[in-house]
Amino acid sequence: MSRGTVATMAAVLLAVTGCMTDGTARGHDDGTSASRPGGPAAGTSQMRGITLPSWSRTDYDSPAAGRYLRDIRATGARWVTFTPTWYQKRRTDTALHRTEETAGDTSLRRIVRRAHSAGLKVMLKPHVDLPGDADRAEIRPRDRDAWFGTYRRFITHYADLAADTGVEQFAVGTELAGVSGDHARWTRVIKAVRDHYDGPLTYAANYDEYEGIPFWKELDLIGIDAYWPLSATATHDTARLRRAWEPIREELAAYARREDRRILFTEAGYVSQQGATTAPYAWHISRRTGNAEQAAAYRALLESFTGRRWWAGVCWWMWDDWPDSGETPAKLAYTPHGKPAEEVLRKKWGGR
Repeated sequence: MSRGTVATMAAVLLAVTGCMTDGTARGHDDGTSASRPGGPAAGTSQMRGITLPSWSRTDYDSPAAGRYLRDIRATGARWVTFTPTWYQKRRTDTALHRTEETAGDTSLRRIVRRAHSAGLKVMLKPHVDLPGDADRAEIRPRDRDAWFGTYRRFITHYADLAADTGVEQFAVGTELAGVSGDHARWTRVIKAVRDHYDGPLTYAANYDEYEGIPFWKELDLIGIDAYWPLSATATHDTARLRRAWEPIREELAAYARREDRRILFTEAGYVSQQGATTAPYAWHISRRTGNAEQAAAYRALLESFTGRRWWAGVCWWMWDDWPDSGETPAKLAYTPHGKPAEEVLRKKWGGR
């Protein structure tokens, strides 16, 4: 998830809905599992995670970092995801580069250590973004060989950092639909990552991308950013949202069997705005708060999937923005912190 994702669609949705009222990868439904030990999917364990993204070089060194990690742990979460991000200027470029919005390596190492000290396991999920409102799924480099060469250097840099800091799981990419159909090049990327990092690997496919990924069997887990629209109108009816999940759940169970991999929701989340479940991928849907809808969506997802042996868990998007960095007011943002959705997590995950 990037701040600019589906900005155009979000603007349309804002107009339409502004006044709305209403361990490891391989697994089977019979519970058998195989592959290397460790990670959230070992046996039948399920990730209970929350993402703490960064938007600045110094975010992870913020004085708020320790408090955020303690608060995440207090929900009952046992995992946290960090998202260092590099950028490319245009969709067709072949070069990736750091900016002042890229988390510094020193701060990233420090936040991993702090997470471990707080009793949290870590998934490192490096992102590539475009500037402004452009969607990373639109990246289509004019020279694929050059782009993948640059990408391989970018991702193995973080694979080294993950290995050095004891990160428990690693994502080789996120929502790169414009290039994710390239089996041969991604296989080479994954091989390079495995040469640098020994832990479980996934790729975070968008919910409308995952069926087109040809390289799941090269990875340990199927990763899906689970932003399926669940309703045509705003609702805080948990039973209605659970019913909306039923056909999706059946499709995912069949897909997990077919690919012989468990499915991890590498992201899932809902803004606390009315209409959130109509477009969970959108940062801006309504100017009206929707705490009840956000909480119902959290409850429906967990009640729909928890305990399914092919499901490896969820990493919610996202915890608080850093002080002075939030573009969306906290009361309308994805964070569940201080809202009924946080209480849902505490109840479902046994937090305190």
